Amino acid sequence: MKFLPARAGMLEDYSGAALMTEASVVQAEGGAATVEATSSVPFTLAVDAMGGDHAPEIVLAGLEIAAIRHPKVRILLIGDQEVLESSLKNYPKAAEICTVRHAPESIPMEMKPTAALRVRGSSMRVAMQAVASGEALGVVSAGNSGAMLALAKIIVKALPGISRPAMAAVQPSARGDVVMLDLGANILCDARNLVEFAVMGEAFAQAALALKAPTIGLLNVGSEELKGDERLKQAAERLRDSVLADSFYGFVEGHDITAGVTDVVVTDGFTGNVALKTGEGALKLAFGLLKSVFESNWLTKLGYMLVRPGLRRMREWIDPARYNGALFVGLNGIVVKSHGGADSEGFASAVDVAIDAVENNLNAKIRHRLDQLGMLGQAAENNVQE
Repeated sequence: MKFLPARAGMLEDYSGAALMTEASVVQAEGGAATVEATSSVPFTLAVDAMGGDHAPEIVLAGLEIAAIRHPKVRILLIGDQEVLESSLKNYPKAAEICTVRHAPESIPMEMKPTAALRVRGSSMRVAMQAVASGEALGVVSAGNSGAMLALAKIIVKALPGISRPAMAAVQPSARGDVVMLDLGANILCDARNLVEFAVMGEAFAQAALALKAPTIGLLNVGSEELKGDERLKQAAERLRDSVLADSFYGFVEGHDITAGVTDVVVTDGFTGNVALKTGEGALKLAFGLLKSVFESNWLTKLGYMLVRPGLRRMREWIDPARYNGALFVGLNGIVVKSHGGADSEGFASAVDVAIDAVENNLNAKIRHRLDQLGMLGQAAENNVQE
């Protein structure tokens, strides 16, 4: 079986120094391929090439874009070796930064997480194992969300002091981009979980939005201190009495998310997922109504021609592809979920999120804050049953 030869590449390490590395692909037991590096510098990312609605073509097309943006990264591309080797001929830039590792199986989008855990040779699992072993610094997949979270928790594992990893993403607002979490990883949360989310959200905002001191808000039914349930009040009290006090804004409401009142919005996974999808639905409704109005008669069509440049800029500003890439924060490695139906630009954006997290030492920032809060190394306290 023929394997794509690895190239000598350069990877900027955390201090910014360029390190030369060289890797070779060899045949392993059972027909799988492994990569043996001649230096200790890991791959930047492991990419699940077989996850998503249109894999592997969209994944490879996205990596072609990512290779232009980040020519010094090194990608461990995992999936059907024969298919990938053939397809990479159409993506020369991606081929330059990728080394293929064979994985004989993939996880269908509809497969339950419990079943996915039993698929030992899946491309998603092999990618997670590369991160857990330190061979790669992060993983990107457009595959099954539930399977991805389950595998990440079991293989990559949570950071010390984190009881529950959360799903975080960047969203548009009137004042600029906003980080929101949790978006569905944890349906029920207690006060400790929300404090952890605040720590992780702050670190993510620093890495993704280049903010030195991002402000943090707890999503609630009102901004008054008396509003909300006991867990929200307890989380707010802990944040006010912590090293995050200067960054903690207080309670925010649903309309404050798009207003950009705070840089980070913290909530439980149930509420966050509902808010996210409500926002997506509202955008679709707004654009649908605009389209029907502009298509109603010749006068409105003429009006559309006049405002089209402005509408195009607005669409680019809130383009879902620009905001693709949800990060599972709180894990012992960078794990990024791309939307399963993302196009090549969207997948490239997910790769951008992962690289930003790696280059900005996201997990080091989280560990530092947990240490300041006296939470680093504490036993995870899972008081809430999902």
